[in-house]
Amino acid sequence: MSALQIRQVLCHEDNYAVIVHDPESGETLVVDTPQAAPIREALEAEGWRLTHILNTHHHHDHVEGNAELKELYGAKVHGPAHDKNRIPGLDAALRDGDGVSLGAHRIDVIAVPGHTLGSLAYFICGENILFAGDTLFSLGCGRMFEGGAEQMWHSLDLLRHLPEDTRMYCGHEYTLSNAAFALSVEPGNAALQKRAEEVRKLREKGEPTLPVTMAEEKATNPFLRPESEEIRKSLGLHALENWRVFGELRQMKDNFKA
Repeated sequence: MSALQIRQVLCHEDNYAVIVHDPESGETLVVDTPQAAPIREALEAEGWRLTHILNTHHHHDHVEGNAELKELYGAKVHGPAHDKNRIPGLDAALRDGDGVSLGAHRIDVIAVPGHTLGSLAYFICGENILFAGDTLFSLGCGRMFEGGAEQMWHSLDLLRHLPEDTRMYCGHEYTLSNAAFALSVEPGNAALQKRAEEVRKLREKGEPTLPVTMAEEKATNPFLRPESEEIRKSLGLHALENWRVFGELRQMKDNFKA
């Protein structure tokens, strides 16, 4: 199979859409559609025709461009069955364990409830590429708008057990602000210190901080590290289950001022 070609497209101020093109079949998908115009411009610059839209969840800043892009290209819209009435132009309602094809490439559908109850992640098999939406960010995770801490932790735990060389893309460029919180709860983490400095330099140059490998996230992202003794000491929690430590971290982040 030919290697997939990937373009990350900035929309609004900090949203990302990710375009994936299979040169062998000519098929092209986009994960989330925060804005139609930048996605259309990127497609036209490459000479690609959009065939698939994959939505990770129903929030407006992830589905806003569905209708326009579907009308322009006739692309088939895929999204969570749980939110079938909240995904504009939905053609294929997806559930955990389903698959989507891009040419000869299989994309596994992983249910990751917590940020929203219908949230989905997409994993390109064989390529080890993850599209996490707003469930997992680099050095952070999404707010729990609809789910609870135990449910959200289960979703994150699923993702952190993907292969370590998995390249993760997410829905927003939040890494720099996430780094400030991460350092506040695990300041002694040398890998985190290094990652934070890399992120600072990338953002100073206006460059994206994504994708990032799952190995890097497991070493630096506090929301994937509830076992960390330093984090538990920072929180004053020692014998609690991982999901409870995660829940405390998420509550702290909700109220964090850098």
